[in-house]
Formats: sequence, C-alpha cells, structure tokens
Amino acid sequence: MARILANDGIDPIGKKLLEDAGFTVDTQTVPQDQLVAALQNYDGLTVRSATKVRKELIDACPNLKLIGRGGVGMDNIDVEYARSKGITVVNTPAASSLSVAELVFSHLFTGVRFLQDANRKMPVEGNTKFNDLKKAYAKGIELRGKTIGIIGFGRIGRETAAVALGLGMNVLAYDLFPFSGNITLNLTLGIKVEIPVTTVSLEEVIANSDFISLHTPFADKPILGAAEFAAMKNGVGVVNCSRGGTIDEAALIEALNSGKVAFAGLDVFDNEPTPAAEILSHPKISLTPHIGASTNEAQERIGTELANLIIDHFKG
Repeated sequence: MARILANDGIDPIGKKLLEDAGFTVDTQTVPQDQLVAALQNYDGLTVRSATKVRKELIDACPNLKLIGRGGVGMDNIDVEYARSKGITVVNTPAASSLSVAELVFSHLFTGVRFLQDANRKMPVEGNTKFNDLKKAYAKGIELRGKTIGIIGFGRIGRETAAVALGLGMNVLAYDLFPFSGNITLNLTLGIKVEIPVTTVSLEEVIANSDFISLHTPFADKPILGAAEFAAMKNGVGVVNCSRGGTIDEAALIEALNSGKVAFAGLDVFDNEPTPAAEILSHPKISLTPHIGASTNEAQERIGTELANLIIDHFKG
C-alpha cells in the first residue's frame, strides 16, 4: 500500500483513517532542502502552508502520485504543473471556513473595543493609570447595524458573511465571479435561515463599508493600497486572514497613523515568518501568527477530508 509523508502534520483522526486503510503515514517534518531525497520513498505528500511544492521538486520526484493540501489556498504548490505531470492535487477548501471566519470576528471585536492596545498596556499601567486607560478606551462601538465589506466571496467569504448576518450586520461582497444567492445561517435548535446576498463592485465595497475583510488568494500586487485606503470611509477597520501581500503594509501603516483606518487585524503578513517590526509594534493592529485554520475542530475536519481524498485516489 502507498506511503504518505504528511510533512506539515495531519490530525490524528486523519492519520488513523489512513493507517486503518492500509497506508503508511509518516508525520515527521522534513526540511525543505532535504525533501527531494526523502520523497523518493513516498507515493504521496501532504502539506499545509509551510512546505513549498514547486516545479523543481515535482521534477525530482517522479514517483509522487498525489499532493494534498490541508486547507484552502494552494499558492505553495505549482498545481497545474503537477497535474500536467499526471500527479493528482487535492485540497480541503471547506473544512476550515468557519474557523477562519470566527478569527475575522475575533479581530473585529478586538479592534472596536481596543483590546489589542489594552492588553499591551494593562499589565504595565493597570495599577497606576487605571482611570486614564478606562477613559482612553471609552469610545468603543458595536458591530450590529454596521456594514462589512467582504473582498473574495468563496467559501470563507460566505462563512464570514453568515457570521456577520447573524450579528445583525449588513454585508457588501465582491468577487471576480459574481454571486447571487442565499447565505445559510445555522441557528440553534436546528433552525436554518436563508438570507439573499448579491455581490457588487469592488469600488462599492471599498467606498461604503465600515469594516473590510479580505478573503482572496495570493495576488501579484496588493488589492488594498494607498488609493484604496483613500477611497474608504474615515475610521474603517480592515482585517486580513487570507494571504500576505494582499495589503500594502506601508500604505496601511500610513492610513493607521493618519486615522483614516481606525484599526487593522492581521493574521498574515508580507514577510512570514518575520513580519515587519513596525507592523508588530503598532498599537492599532491586532495580531495573530497565521492561525486562521488552527482550531481543533477545523484540523479534525481537514484531516478527515484529506484522508478520505487520499484513500479514494489510491483505492478508487
């Protein structure tokens, strides 16, 4: 039976599914510069975002029959080239959508109540300047009734819309492929509500949103730069839990310093894993280290779906 290298790990549930189906699964992480040698012993490779699977690696490993990406975007894989070589490439686009959407709102709730700055200052100044800090953070706002603009309306964008609608927000969405349909809200007690959403132009999203959330693949140039920030409402909040490089970080810093942008929430960065110091230290930026899909539930779903895709390929 096939041997699989899960180079960026796989949830124990997925590993067990594969092993029960007769596969050998190794989960040690092989450094990028040692992958060519290691992969000579495997039929399949699974990765997340850390391992890069480029043309040179593909050419050097003709024995590979499958490459699996645990997650949504496949920017770290030369997908079309691999497929041209007869290698199956699969991913798990729906498994982490809710986890990423919830992280977006973690950043939004953080930003509108100044938690990113309060959590930095309270341990240092909480005993001596409590009332000053209380006054400084007294101008918070609610999300209900505000408009969120979603740039990129695939699975994660739509899940983000569902959370927003459940909170009583208005949704403006843009996508390269226009969408007109219902967003399903899964309420308690098994109740589901369908709410119609239709995408609009990117310019409308940028101009009319109180908050903007990015959900696009990697882009050759930033989607949000100086011109886009200038066209936004004053005091907008911006969240990026998609890909580094989709926001011009220098333009973002300038917009934050001028007050044009009230706050930003970033889970991804231009220079991962070494983000710019001015990004990391800015008091108006809420920060997380690329953890959008890093929940127990998402990893279980990713592991299960990835395992089943591998089993179907080799046993189908």
